Amino acid sequence: MSLDGKVAIVTGSGRGLGLAYAQELARQGAAVVVNDVDAQTAADAVASIEALGGRAAAVVAPVGPTETAEQLVTTAVETFGRLDILVTNAGVLRDTVLWKMTDEDFDTVINVHLRGTFTTVRAAVQHMRAAGEGGRIICIGSPTGQRGNFGQTNYAAAKAGIVGMTRTWALELKRAGITANTVVPVAATAMTATVPYFAAAVRAAEQGEPMPAFFRHDLGFGTADDVAGLIAFLGSDAAGGVTGQVIGVGGDRLQVWTHPEAALTAHREGGWTYDALLEAWPATFAGALQSVGERFPELPEEFKTAGS
Repeated sequence: MSLDGKVAIVTGSGRGLGLAYAQELARQGAAVVVNDVDAQTAADAVASIEALGGRAAAVVAPVGPTETAEQLVTTAVETFGRLDILVTNAGVLRDTVLWKMTDEDFDTVINVHLRGTFTTVRAAVQHMRAAGEGGRIICIGSPTGQRGNFGQTNYAAAKAGIVGMTRTWALELKRAGITANTVVPVAATAMTATVPYFAAAVRAAEQGEPMPAFFRHDLGFGTADDVAGLIAFLGSDAAGGVTGQVIGVGGDRLQVWTHPEAALTAHREGGWTYDALLEAWPATFAGALQSVGERFPELPEEFKTAGS
């Protein structure tokens, strides 16, 4: 099931994960509209896809505004004749702790990640529904949106919001044959390159060496190319029955995340008064409280020097 004849848009695809997604979609036969805010970066991305024998066009514009979303869809349809797949990858970071985060820090991240996903998906879906041939919406999430992360109030809110929108869109778009899923990648990127814990893995990736098994298997941490295969699969006809899901991928690991469910349910006739909670909480509820933040295994000694 190749992607021959399909047309895809990948936002934020000038470099990194987005470029890997665009290149893999092209490798599987799709024509691709790439997107970046820098003209030369976008041009280089197009050239890299054409060097693979693929077809690509570029839209140089920031994701967030409705005008950019409409330009992306128009470019896909006018250049390649149709639109089948949308990957919403564009994003920025403005990391800082809550008490130091400015309105601009918050709004910038929300505008690109959350609003940008909304406006781009809306424009794509309007075209897909009118065309009547179904489609694939693939949004990019993050472990931070699933579990939280220190210093990333804005990013966590955006990524969690994307998951909520995706689940809603899966319901709304089912009749039109359009699937909507979120992919949670874990890979060596410019962001993870600054984290000492990942230093040995990032160094291996940069030097073109095999990434240690601890990172690939135990941690589920790999390269951008390790994520790209899932993107292409979810864009294919083979994934027509997969919708409303959050799927994590990295290194040698693939995960289907659960939807939020109650960890514990208890009833008390007359309701849960303050006094009743004081009495029951330690024995009944305390053991069911959920952890927050990502939990990493102890870094093996052989990799600690690289991370110091």
